[in-house]
Amino acid sequence: MHITILDDYFDTLRTLACFRRLDGHQVTVWNDHLQDEESLAERLRDTEALVLIRERTQIRAPLLARLPALRLISQRSVYPHIDVAACTQHGVVVSSNLHQGTPSYAAAELTWALVLAVARQLPQQVAAMKAGVWQTGVGSTLRGKRMGIFGYGRIGSEVARYGQAFGMRVQVWSRPASLERARTDGVETVASQTELFQTSDVLSLHLRLVPATRGIVTAADLAHMKPSAMLINTSRAGLVAPGALLAALREGRPGAAGLDVFDAEPLRDPDDPLLNLPNVVCTPHIGYVTREEYELQFTDIFDQITAYAAGAPINVVNPEVLADRP
Repeated sequence: MHITILDDYFDTLRTLACFRRLDGHQVTVWNDHLQDEESLAERLRDTEALVLIRERTQIRAPLLARLPALRLISQRSVYPHIDVAACTQHGVVVSSNLHQGTPSYAAAELTWALVLAVARQLPQQVAAMKAGVWQTGVGSTLRGKRMGIFGYGRIGSEVARYGQAFGMRVQVWSRPASLERARTDGVETVASQTELFQTSDVLSLHLRLVPATRGIVTAADLAHMKPSAMLINTSRAGLVAPGALLAALREGRPGAAGLDVFDAEPLRDPDDPLLNLPNVVCTPHIGYVTREEYELQFTDIFDQITAYAAGAPINVVNPEVLADRP
């Protein structure tokens, strides 16, 4: 099969042990990012199997109509960036392992790195020291404070354990089933979303971005936060109502934020307002970007390709397309 891999920024995938799973196939790897339909159509003209790295590239109906050779899209996790209905219409199988039972330790660790970086003003202190300035401010201790977890799934539950290890009082708001799971784990729950925002000193978002959760964090929620509180988002920027976080940070509620996700990615504009707020620590969506996590994810992705090539597709999210296969 002719396989194309998009958006492998640092040409990492060739160095992974699991890349050998593609031996015998023709593989093209692109290290830049394109979203222009004309350029992508030309780039993918002969592609039979397309590998996507998370949600870096949008695959919509107009592009799919120009890719007659495409038969499979293989990726991991959720797929709001793929027009699944259009894929079905054009006979394209979408395979994606949702890995719901597998904790993402890399994302949880990055979440905690942002908590510590914001609490102790690490980027500011490092930058000042490199400029010849010795100490620039006073940080905050986490022990004894309230850690709010919005969404108690595979990542949120791991972050909750980190909070407990640091001596924080962890509290959760989530769906009823997740709240029950938190209670079973011995984690405190709150009575409402409003209470979570009002009482948390550190509030971390760990929800999937689906229509029901888009904009679930409102300007009113943020206005309830303490001036001393921080908001951490390593999930998706779309969980927060458009423009609400920037306005809230400028107003001082919450007092700080740690962000790994943004409305437009990749974010390359150094003049973006969020990047220039002194009370915000930003990272370029690297929550899952570790060698160990890549091995885990791309083993699944490449196994989906070999299964398709063997005539037995797995993790198919549009199984109706299989009914039309010869």
